[in-house]
Amino acid sequence: MSKRILTGYRPTGKLHLGNLHGNLKRMIELQEEAECYFFIADWHALTTDYQDPSRLRAYTEDMVLDWLAAGIDPAKAVVYRQSDLPEVAEFHLYLSLITPLGWLERVPSFKEQQEQLRGRDISTHGFLGYPVLQAADILIVRADGVPVGEDQLPHLELTREIVRRFNFLYGETFGEPQSLLSPSPRIPGTDGRKMSKSYGNYISLTDPPEEVRKKALSMITDPARRTRKDPGDPEKCSAFQLHKAYSVKELDDIAERCRTAARGCVECKTMLAERIVESLLPFQERRGEMESRPGYAWEVLREGVEKVRPVAREVVREVRERMGID
Repeated sequence: MSKRILTGYRPTGKLHLGNLHGNLKRMIELQEEAECYFFIADWHALTTDYQDPSRLRAYTEDMVLDWLAAGIDPAKAVVYRQSDLPEVAEFHLYLSLITPLGWLERVPSFKEQQEQLRGRDISTHGFLGYPVLQAADILIVRADGVPVGEDQLPHLELTREIVRRFNFLYGETFGEPQSLLSPSPRIPGTDGRKMSKSYGNYISLTDPPEEVRKKALSMITDPARRTRKDPGDPEKCSAFQLHKAYSVKELDDIAERCRTAARGCVECKTMLAERIVESLLPFQERRGEMESRPGYAWEVLREGVEKVRPVAREVVREVRERMGID
């Protein structure tokens, strides 16, 4: 088990089921096993949303409350906001000085995001260089492990390449962080694609029951099931992928009823909706209690940055010394 863990989320809105099963549950487990640093990546959010930062503060508060209501404990993990730690920005500058441009241009998500976010002007220095900022986030606390999805593996490998280059140029300074892949099932959105706020296909953790039911009933199922009597393939059904997270004990029965047309898609999705609604109630109750405490999220962030700042300052001090500018 890695000794020190770091992961961060971009505050771009309230969290959804994909976040919960993709990484958040893993974060909750890891805080019991290792020294954990969890940060709100508001600078990263600005790499794509710099034109309208009006909701950034509200989204930051929402994310902290979502984390805490889900089970992140600030007594066990350090929770802080990226922009409250200016050492990250300084360190990012030093790393950017040694990172070849070609390394950044070959990161798969660079072109993918440009395609997906065509309505935004993201042909910027900040967006191209955000993997270097990620490297600074990871190395500023000397993280041993980083929980990631498969789509983030190229970013972590770039961090490892930057580590090797820095160590070659200035002497052995950093270890290479390792990936911690999530074992959770892939969570599809209502349209069958990966659940994402960017796609607008998500079920939020704070959605009221009627909204959860509405979204669940809109989920795409196997297109071969044109009528109630048509058999289907559960693996081609978005709702079935969610059943893997919410109906584990009945999964074989659900799959069999789909293949034999013993249950219709509407009935199957209705059952799924009720499972999701029931599972979210405790979270929503805890979150409501926290919302009634004005400033609570910001108090947690203030305490967290005070814990991480000594670690970050020591890293920057050593980097400056290594690079001859101490």
